[in-house]
Amino acid sequence: MPNHETSQGSATGQITATAAEKHRRYLFPCVTTYYESPLTLVRGEGMHVWDEAGKPYLDCFGGVLTVSVGHCHPEVTEAIVRQAKTLVHTSTLYPNPMLSDLAEMMAQVLPPGLDRTFFSNSGTEADETAVLLARIHTGNQEMLVLRYGYSGRSMMAIAASGQSTWKQIGSPVPGFAHALAPYCYRCPLKLTYPSCEVACAKDVKEVIETATTGRVAGILAEVIIGSGGFIVPPKEYFQIVAETVRKAGGIFIADEVQTGWGRTGKMFGIEHYGVTPDVMTFAKGIANGSPMGMTATTEPIAAALKPLSFATFGGNPVSSAAAMATIRVIQQGKLADNARIQGEHLQASFRELQRKYPVIGDVRGLGLMQGLELVGENKEPDAKAVARVLEGTRRRGVLVGKGGLWGNVLRVAPPLTINRAQIDEMVAALDGAFAEATGKAGRA
Repeated sequence: MPNHETSQGSATGQITATAAEKHRRYLFPCVTTYYESPLTLVRGEGMHVWDEAGKPYLDCFGGVLTVSVGHCHPEVTEAIVRQAKTLVHTSTLYPNPMLSDLAEMMAQVLPPGLDRTFFSNSGTEADETAVLLARIHTGNQEMLVLRYGYSGRSMMAIAASGQSTWKQIGSPVPGFAHALAPYCYRCPLKLTYPSCEVACAKDVKEVIETATTGRVAGILAEVIIGSGGFIVPPKEYFQIVAETVRKAGGIFIADEVQTGWGRTGKMFGIEHYGVTPDVMTFAKGIANGSPMGMTATTEPIAAALKPLSFATFGGNPVSSAAAMATIRVIQQGKLADNARIQGEHLQASFRELQRKYPVIGDVRGLGLMQGLELVGENKEPDAKAVARVLEGTRRRGVLVGKGGLWGNVLRVAPPLTINRAQIDEMVAALDGAFAEATGKAGRA
Protein backbone atom coordinates (compact mmCIF):
# COMPACT_ATOMS: atom_id res chain seq x y z
CA MET A 1 0.00 0.00 0.00
CA PRO A 2 1.29 3.52 -0.74
CA ASN A 3 2.39 5.67 2.14
CA HIS A 4 0.07 8.69 2.49
CA GLU A 5 1.80 10.20 5.49
CA THR A 6 2.44 13.93 5.29
CA SER A 7 5.64 15.79 6.07
CA GLN A 8 4.56 15.67 9.74
CA GLY A 9 5.85 12.10 9.82
CA SER A 10 4.28 8.76 10.67
CA ALA A 11 3.47 7.27 14.05
CA THR A 12 6.92 5.67 14.09
CA GLY A 13 8.61 9.04 13.71
CA GLN A 14 9.65 8.49 10.09
CA ILE A 15 9.80 11.76 8.14
CA THR A 16 8.17 11.57 4.71
CA ALA A 17 8.49 13.78 1.66
CA THR A 18 7.09 17.32 1.66
CA ALA A 19 4.40 18.44 -0.75
CA ALA A 20 7.02 20.31 -2.78
CA GLU A 21 9.22 17.22 -2.98
CA LYS A 22 6.29 15.06 -4.09
CA HIS A 23 5.31 17.72 -6.62
CA ARG A 24 8.81 17.59 -8.09
CA ARG A 25 9.01 13.79 -7.95
CA TYR A 26 5.63 12.70 -9.32
CA LEU A 27 4.26 15.45 -11.56
CA PHE A 28 5.49 15.97 -15.13
CA PRO A 29 8.74 17.98 -15.07
CA CYS A 30 7.04 20.61 -17.25
CA VAL A 31 4.80 21.58 -14.31
CA THR A 32 6.96 24.46 -13.15
CA THR A 33 6.70 26.46 -9.93
CA TYR A 34 7.54 29.99 -8.84
CA TYR A 35 10.54 30.90 -6.66
CA GLU A 36 13.97 29.39 -6.05
CA SER A 37 12.42 27.30 -3.29
CA PRO A 38 8.82 26.34 -4.17
CA LEU A 39 6.12 27.84 -1.96
CA THR A 40 3.65 25.27 -0.62
CA LEU A 41 0.23 26.73 0.16
CA VAL A 42 -2.12 24.90 2.52
CA ARG A 43 -4.93 27.32 3.37
CA GLY A 44 -6.67 30.40 2.05
CA GLU A 45 -9.15 32.93 3.39
CA GLY A 46 -10.17 36.20 1.78
CA MET A 47 -7.13 38.05 0.48
CA HIS A 48 -4.63 35.76 2.20
CA VAL A 49 -3.06 32.32 1.83
CA TRP A 50 -0.85 30.45 4.30
CA ASP A 51 2.16 28.24 3.75
CA GLU A 52 2.91 24.97 5.57
CA ALA A 53 4.85 26.85 8.27
CA GLY A 54 1.83 29.03 9.04
CA LYS A 55 3.15 32.22 7.39
CA PRO A 56 0.43 34.38 5.79
CA TYR A 57 0.77 36.03 2.38
CA LEU A 58 -1.29 38.77 0.77
CA ASP A 59 -2.30 37.09 -2.49
CA CYS A 60 -2.11 39.58 -5.34
CA PHE A 61 -2.20 37.08 -8.19
CA GLY A 62 -5.22 34.99 -7.18
CA GLY A 63 -4.14 31.71 -8.73
CA VAL A 64 -3.57 33.48 -12.10
CA LEU A 65 -6.61 35.79 -12.05
CA THR A 66 -8.91 32.97 -10.92
CA VAL A 67 -9.79 33.72 -7.28
CA SER A 68 -12.04 36.64 -8.14
CA VAL A 69 -13.92 37.18 -4.87
CA GLY A 70 -11.33 35.98 -2.36
CA HIS A 71 -10.24 32.58 -1.10
CA CYS A 72 -12.98 30.39 0.39
CA HIS A 73 -15.59 33.12 0.13
CA PRO A 74 -18.38 32.07 2.54
CA GLU A 75 -21.23 32.38 0.03
CA VAL A 76 -19.36 30.51 -2.69
CA THR A 77 -18.17 27.84 -0.28
CA GLU A 78 -21.69 27.37 1.09
CA ALA A 79 -23.06 26.96 -2.44
CA ILE A 80 -20.41 24.35 -3.24
CA VAL A 81 -21.00 22.35 -0.05
CA ARG A 82 -24.79 22.49 -0.39
CA GLN A 83 -24.65 21.25 -3.98
CA ALA A 84 -22.01 18.60 -3.20
CA LYS A 85 -24.46 17.13 -0.69
CA THR A 86 -27.28 17.15 -3.24
CA LEU A 87 -26.02 16.19 -6.72
CA VAL A 88 -22.42 16.16 -7.91
CA HIS A 89 -22.62 14.92 -11.48
CA THR A 90 -25.03 14.19 -14.32
CA SER A 91 -23.29 15.26 -17.60
CA THR A 92 -25.16 17.47 -20.05
CA LEU A 93 -27.23 14.49 -21.22
CA TYR A 94 -29.54 15.26 -18.30
CA PRO A 95 -30.76 18.78 -17.50
CA ASN A 96 -30.15 19.84 -13.91
CA PRO A 97 -31.29 23.01 -12.14
CA MET A 98 -27.79 24.35 -11.46
CA LEU A 99 -26.71 24.18 -15.09
CA SER A 100 -29.96 25.57 -16.53
CA ASP A 101 -30.14 28.33 -13.91
CA LEU A 102 -26.54 29.32 -14.68
CA ALA A 103 -27.29 29.43 -18.41
CA GLU A 104 -30.30 31.67 -17.70
CA MET A 105 -28.14 33.94 -15.54
CA MET A 106 -25.60 34.21 -18.37
CA ALA A 107 -28.28 35.31 -20.82
CA GLN A 108 -29.24 38.08 -18.40
CA VAL A 109 -25.68 39.25 -17.66
CA LEU A 110 -23.91 38.97 -21.03
CA PRO A 111 -24.21 41.61 -23.79
CA PRO A 112 -27.62 41.52 -25.53
CA GLY A 113 -27.97 38.71 -28.05
CA LEU A 114 -25.30 36.47 -26.53
CA ASP A 115 -27.84 34.20 -24.91
CA ARG A 116 -26.62 30.75 -25.93
CA THR A 117 -23.88 29.11 -23.87
CA PHE A 118 -21.76 25.97 -24.00
CA PHE A 119 -20.06 24.95 -20.76
CA SER A 120 -16.73 23.14 -20.55
CA ASN A 121 -13.87 22.77 -18.06
CA SER A 122 -11.30 25.42 -18.95
CA GLY A 123 -10.33 28.40 -21.08
CA THR A 124 -8.58 26.05 -23.48
CA GLU A 125 -11.82 24.19 -24.16
CA ALA A 126 -13.81 27.42 -24.36
CA ASP A 127 -11.46 28.73 -27.07
CA GLU A 128 -11.51 25.38 -28.89
CA THR A 129 -15.30 25.52 -28.98
CA ALA A 130 -15.27 29.10 -30.24
CA VAL A 131 -12.86 28.35 -33.10
CA LEU A 132 -14.84 25.25 -34.13
CA LEU A 133 -18.00 27.35 -34.05
CA ALA A 134 -16.45 30.08 -36.22
CA ARG A 135 -15.25 27.61 -38.84
CA ILE A 136 -18.55 25.75 -39.09
CA HIS A 137 -20.74 28.89 -38.99
CA THR A 138 -18.80 30.76 -41.68
CA GLY A 139 -17.69 27.83 -43.79
CA ASN A 140 -14.19 29.32 -43.77
CA GLN A 141 -11.14 27.63 -42.30
CA GLU A 142 -8.51 30.27 -41.55
CA MET A 143 -8.44 32.07 -38.21
CA LEU A 144 -6.63 35.22 -37.21
CA VAL A 145 -4.91 35.31 -33.83
CA LEU A 146 -2.46 37.73 -32.23
CA ARG A 147 1.24 37.56 -31.64
CA TYR A 148 2.08 37.33 -27.92
CA GLY A 149 -1.34 35.74 -27.34
CA TYR A 150 -2.02 32.59 -25.35
CA SER A 151 -4.99 30.28 -25.90
CA GLY A 152 -4.18 27.24 -23.73
CA ARG A 153 -2.33 23.95 -23.85
CA SER A 154 -4.26 21.77 -26.33
CA MET A 155 -2.88 21.12 -29.81
CA MET A 156 -5.14 23.77 -31.33
CA ALA A 157 -4.37 26.25 -28.59
CA ILE A 158 -0.63 25.75 -29.07
CA ALA A 159 -1.04 26.55 -32.76
CA ALA A 160 -3.12 29.63 -31.97
CA SER A 161 -0.76 30.98 -29.32
CA GLY A 162 1.72 33.65 -30.31
CA GLN A 163 4.67 32.86 -28.05
CA SER A 164 7.52 30.49 -28.89
CA THR A 165 7.80 29.47 -25.23
CA TRP A 166 4.43 27.66 -25.47
CA LYS A 167 5.10 26.00 -28.84
CA GLN A 168 7.04 22.89 -27.87
CA ILE A 169 6.09 21.14 -31.11
CA GLY A 170 5.58 24.11 -33.39
CA SER A 171 2.08 24.65 -34.81
CA PRO A 172 0.47 21.21 -35.01
CA VAL A 173 -2.94 22.44 -36.23
CA PRO A 174 -3.06 24.44 -39.49
CA GLY A 175 -5.20 27.43 -40.32
CA PHE A 176 -3.92 30.22 -38.04
CA ALA A 177 -2.44 33.53 -39.20
CA HIS A 178 -0.78 35.68 -36.54
CA ALA A 179 -1.42 39.42 -36.77
CA LEU A 180 0.64 42.15 -35.13
CA ALA A 181 0.01 42.60 -31.43
CA PRO A 182 -1.27 45.99 -30.21
CA TYR A 183 1.88 46.28 -28.08
CA CYS A 184 2.36 50.05 -27.80
CA TYR A 185 5.46 49.87 -25.57
CA ARG A 186 7.21 47.70 -28.15
CA CYS A 187 5.37 48.81 -31.29
CA PRO A 188 6.37 46.42 -34.08
CA LEU A 189 5.92 49.27 -36.56
CA LYS A 190 8.13 51.65 -34.52
CA LEU A 191 5.28 54.15 -34.24
CA THR A 192 3.78 56.06 -31.32
CA TYR A 193 0.16 56.12 -30.22
CA PRO A 194 -2.02 58.06 -31.01
CA SER A 195 -0.17 59.56 -33.98
CA CYS A 196 0.16 56.00 -35.34
CA GLU A 197 -3.59 56.01 -36.06
CA VAL A 198 -3.68 52.45 -34.70
CA ALA A 199 -1.68 51.06 -37.61
CA CYS A 200 -1.46 47.64 -35.92
CA ALA A 201 -5.23 47.26 -36.21
CA LYS A 202 -5.23 48.33 -39.85
CA ASP A 203 -2.52 45.75 -40.56
CA VAL A 204 -5.13 43.03 -40.00
CA LYS A 205 -6.55 43.80 -43.45
CA GLU A 206 -3.14 43.18 -45.04
CA VAL A 207 -2.71 39.94 -43.10
CA ILE A 208 -6.06 38.72 -44.45
CA GLU A 209 -5.10 39.71 -47.99
CA THR A 210 -1.61 38.20 -47.91
CA ALA A 211 -1.60 35.32 -45.40
CA THR A 212 -5.07 33.83 -46.00
CA THR A 213 -7.41 33.10 -48.90
CA GLY A 214 -9.05 36.47 -48.26
CA ARG A 215 -12.00 34.85 -46.52
CA VAL A 216 -11.59 34.00 -42.84
CA ALA A 217 -13.55 32.25 -40.11
CA GLY A 218 -12.79 35.01 -37.62
CA ILE A 219 -10.35 36.40 -35.13
CA LEU A 220 -9.70 35.02 -31.65
CA ALA A 221 -8.17 37.72 -29.46
CA GLU A 222 -7.63 38.22 -25.74
CA VAL A 223 -9.12 41.57 -24.77
CA ILE A 224 -5.96 42.19 -22.77
CA ILE A 225 -3.13 39.86 -23.78
CA GLY A 226 -2.57 38.10 -20.46
CA SER A 227 0.28 35.60 -20.44
CA GLY A 228 2.01 37.77 -23.03
CA GLY A 229 2.48 40.50 -20.42
CA PHE A 230 -0.85 42.30 -19.80
CA ILE A 231 -0.67 44.08 -23.16
CA VAL A 232 -3.55 46.58 -23.37
CA PRO A 233 -4.77 47.47 -26.89
CA PRO A 234 -5.57 51.11 -27.78
CA LYS A 235 -9.21 52.07 -27.32
CA GLU A 236 -9.94 52.06 -31.07
CA TYR A 237 -8.32 48.70 -31.73
CA PHE A 238 -11.18 46.23 -31.56
CA GLN A 239 -13.66 48.38 -33.46
CA ILE A 240 -11.27 48.51 -36.42
CA VAL A 241 -10.35 44.83 -36.21
CA ALA A 242 -13.91 43.55 -35.79
CA GLU A 243 -15.12 45.52 -38.81
CA THR A 244 -12.21 44.30 -40.95
CA VAL A 245 -12.72 40.66 -40.01
CA ARG A 246 -16.47 40.78 -40.55
CA LYS A 247 -15.99 42.25 -44.02
CA ALA A 248 -13.81 39.22 -44.78
CA GLY A 249 -16.62 36.86 -43.77
CA GLY A 250 -15.46 36.16 -40.24
CA ILE A 251 -16.68 36.67 -36.70
CA PHE A 252 -15.08 38.38 -33.69
CA ILE A 253 -14.28 36.12 -30.73
CA ALA A 254 -13.39 38.02 -27.56
CA ASP A 255 -11.31 35.89 -25.20
CA GLU A 256 -12.38 37.08 -21.74
CA VAL A 257 -10.77 34.21 -19.83
CA GLN A 258 -8.68 36.69 -17.83
CA THR A 259 -10.56 39.98 -18.32
CA GLY A 260 -14.10 38.80 -17.58
CA TRP A 261 -16.27 39.25 -14.50
CA GLY A 262 -15.28 42.67 -13.20
CA ARG A 263 -11.52 42.31 -13.47
CA THR A 264 -10.92 45.43 -15.60
CA GLY A 265 -13.34 47.74 -13.81
CA LYS A 266 -16.27 46.73 -16.01
CA MET A 267 -18.08 43.41 -15.99
CA PHE A 268 -16.38 42.49 -19.28
CA GLY A 269 -13.14 43.85 -20.67
CA ILE A 270 -14.58 44.38 -24.14
CA GLU A 271 -16.92 47.01 -22.69
CA HIS A 272 -13.96 49.40 -22.69
CA TYR A 273 -13.83 49.17 -26.49
CA GLY A 274 -17.38 49.91 -27.63
CA VAL A 275 -17.91 46.78 -29.71
CA THR A 276 -20.04 43.69 -29.13
CA PRO A 277 -18.34 40.38 -29.99
CA ASP A 278 -20.03 37.58 -31.90
CA VAL A 279 -18.61 35.05 -29.44
CA MET A 280 -17.12 35.40 -25.95
CA THR A 281 -15.05 32.85 -24.03
CA PHE A 282 -14.63 32.61 -20.26
CA ALA A 283 -12.97 30.58 -17.52
CA LYS A 284 -10.77 31.39 -14.48
CA GLY A 285 -12.64 33.95 -12.35
CA ILE A 286 -16.11 32.84 -13.44
CA ALA A 287 -16.35 30.32 -10.55
CA ASN A 288 -13.71 31.60 -8.10
CA GLY A 289 -11.47 28.57 -8.59
CA SER A 290 -13.90 25.78 -9.42
CA PRO A 291 -13.24 24.29 -12.88
CA MET A 292 -15.43 26.09 -15.40
CA GLY A 293 -15.13 27.19 -19.01
CA MET A 294 -17.84 28.82 -21.10
CA THR A 295 -18.42 29.84 -24.70
CA ALA A 296 -21.27 32.28 -25.34
CA THR A 297 -22.76 33.38 -28.65
CA THR A 298 -25.95 34.26 -30.51
CA GLU A 299 -28.78 31.93 -31.47
CA PRO A 300 -27.91 31.82 -35.21
CA ILE A 301 -24.21 31.13 -34.61
CA ALA A 302 -24.87 28.52 -31.91
CA ALA A 303 -27.19 26.71 -34.32
CA ALA A 304 -24.24 25.99 -36.62
CA LEU A 305 -23.06 23.20 -34.29
CA LYS A 306 -25.29 20.18 -34.87
CA PRO A 307 -25.78 17.17 -32.58
CA LEU A 308 -24.06 15.06 -31.42
CA SER A 309 -22.12 17.12 -28.93
CA PHE A 310 -22.01 17.13 -25.14
CA ALA A 311 -19.62 17.70 -22.25
CA THR A 312 -19.07 15.07 -19.56
CA PHE A 313 -17.98 17.59 -16.94
CA GLY A 314 -18.99 20.86 -18.60
CA GLY A 315 -21.33 22.82 -16.34
CA ASN A 316 -21.36 20.12 -13.66
CA PRO A 317 -23.73 20.97 -10.80
CA VAL A 318 -21.02 21.85 -8.24
CA SER A 319 -19.06 24.19 -10.54
CA SER A 320 -22.32 25.71 -11.76
CA ALA A 321 -23.37 26.45 -8.19
CA ALA A 322 -19.97 28.03 -7.54
CA ALA A 323 -20.25 30.18 -10.67
CA MET A 324 -23.71 31.49 -9.79
CA ALA A 325 -22.61 32.32 -6.26
CA THR A 326 -19.47 34.04 -7.53
CA ILE A 327 -21.37 36.21 -10.00
CA ARG A 328 -23.93 37.15 -7.34
CA VAL A 329 -21.12 38.25 -5.02
CA ILE A 330 -19.56 40.34 -7.81
CA GLN A 331 -22.88 41.97 -8.66
CA GLN A 332 -24.16 42.57 -5.14
CA GLY A 333 -20.80 43.79 -3.88
CA LYS A 334 -20.30 46.05 -6.91
CA LEU A 335 -16.86 44.52 -7.25
CA ALA A 336 -16.36 45.75 -10.81
CA ASP A 337 -16.62 49.29 -9.41
CA ASN A 338 -14.17 48.36 -6.68
CA ALA A 339 -11.78 47.01 -9.31
CA ARG A 340 -11.95 50.32 -11.16
CA ILE A 341 -11.45 52.46 -8.05
CA GLN A 342 -8.69 50.34 -6.52
CA GLY A 343 -7.12 49.82 -9.94
CA GLU A 344 -6.77 53.56 -10.47
CA HIS A 345 -5.00 53.86 -7.12
CA LEU A 346 -2.84 50.83 -7.90
CA GLN A 347 -1.73 52.17 -11.28
CA ALA A 348 -0.98 55.60 -9.82
CA SER A 349 1.15 53.92 -7.14
CA PHE A 350 2.95 51.89 -9.79
CA ARG A 351 3.73 55.05 -11.74
CA GLU A 352 5.32 56.46 -8.60
CA LEU A 353 7.49 53.35 -8.41
CA GLN A 354 8.34 53.80 -12.10
CA ARG A 355 9.63 57.32 -11.44
CA LYS A 356 11.75 55.92 -8.63
CA TYR A 357 13.13 52.80 -10.33
CA PRO A 358 14.33 53.08 -13.97
CA VAL A 359 14.14 49.28 -14.29
CA ILE A 360 10.36 49.72 -14.63
CA GLY A 361 10.06 50.49 -18.33
CA ASP A 362 6.28 50.45 -18.63
CA VAL A 363 3.19 50.45 -16.42
CA ARG A 364 -0.02 49.29 -18.05
CA GLY A 365 -3.36 47.72 -17.29
CA LEU A 366 -7.05 48.22 -16.60
CA GLY A 367 -8.71 47.84 -13.22
CA LEU A 368 -7.12 45.11 -11.13
CA MET A 369 -5.08 43.75 -14.02
CA GLN A 370 -1.83 45.74 -13.92
CA GLY A 371 1.60 44.97 -15.33
CA LEU A 372 5.11 46.30 -14.73
CA GLU A 373 7.53 45.60 -17.58
CA LEU A 374 11.12 45.47 -16.33
CA VAL A 375 13.93 46.41 -18.69
CA GLY A 376 17.61 47.25 -18.93
CA GLU A 377 19.28 49.55 -21.44
CA ASN A 378 17.47 50.09 -24.74
CA LYS A 379 14.36 48.34 -23.38
CA GLU A 380 16.20 45.03 -23.16
CA PRO A 381 13.88 42.62 -21.28
CA ASP A 382 15.14 42.00 -17.74
CA ALA A 383 13.77 38.66 -16.54
CA LYS A 384 16.42 38.43 -13.82
CA ALA A 385 15.09 41.60 -12.20
CA VAL A 386 11.60 40.08 -12.18
CA ALA A 387 12.95 36.97 -10.45
CA ARG A 388 14.67 39.10 -7.78
CA VAL A 389 11.53 41.17 -7.17
CA LEU A 390 9.38 38.04 -6.90
CA GLU A 391 11.70 36.66 -4.23
CA GLY A 392 11.71 40.01 -2.44
CA THR A 393 7.92 40.32 -2.32
CA ARG A 394 7.63 36.75 -1.11
CA ARG A 395 9.97 37.50 1.80
CA ARG A 396 7.74 40.48 2.61
CA GLY A 397 4.60 38.34 2.65
CA VAL A 398 3.13 39.37 -0.72
CA LEU A 399 2.56 37.20 -3.79
CA VAL A 400 2.52 38.61 -7.33
CA GLY A 401 2.88 36.93 -10.72
CA LYS A 402 5.01 37.22 -13.81
CA GLY A 403 4.62 36.77 -17.55
CA GLY A 404 5.56 38.15 -20.94
CA LEU A 405 7.33 36.44 -23.83
CA TRP A 406 10.68 36.98 -22.09
CA GLY A 407 9.41 36.58 -18.50
CA ASN A 408 10.13 40.24 -17.76
CA VAL A 409 6.66 41.48 -16.76
CA LEU A 410 5.37 41.52 -13.20
CA ARG A 411 1.65 40.75 -13.26
CA VAL A 412 -0.54 41.99 -10.44
CA ALA A 413 -4.15 40.80 -10.32
CA PRO A 414 -5.54 40.45 -6.78
CA PRO A 415 -9.07 39.33 -5.91
CA LEU A 416 -11.65 42.03 -6.64
CA THR A 417 -12.31 42.38 -2.91
CA ILE A 418 -8.97 44.09 -2.22
CA ASN A 419 -9.07 47.41 -0.37
CA ARG A 420 -6.83 50.47 -0.44
CA ALA A 421 -4.89 49.53 2.69
CA GLN A 422 -4.05 46.14 1.18
CA ILE A 423 -2.96 47.77 -2.07
CA ASP A 424 -0.68 50.07 -0.09
CA GLU A 425 0.72 47.03 1.71
CA MET A 426 1.44 45.36 -1.62
CA VAL A 427 3.04 48.49 -3.08
CA ALA A 428 5.23 48.85 0.01
CA ALA A 429 6.41 45.28 -0.44
CA LEU A 430 7.18 45.94 -4.09
CA ASP A 431 9.00 49.14 -3.17
CA GLY A 432 11.19 47.25 -0.73
CA ALA A 433 11.77 44.45 -3.21
CA PHE A 434 12.77 46.88 -5.97
CA ALA A 435 15.10 48.71 -3.61
CA GLU A 436 16.73 45.44 -2.64
CA ALA A 437 16.95 44.24 -6.25
CA THR A 438 18.39 47.46 -7.64
CA GLY A 439 20.44 48.76 -4.74
CA LYS A 440 18.35 51.94 -4.46
CA ALA A 441 16.85 53.37 -1.29
CA GLY A 442 13.37 52.12 -0.57
CA ARG A 443 11.18 50.68 2.13
CA ALA A 444 12.44 47.69 4.09
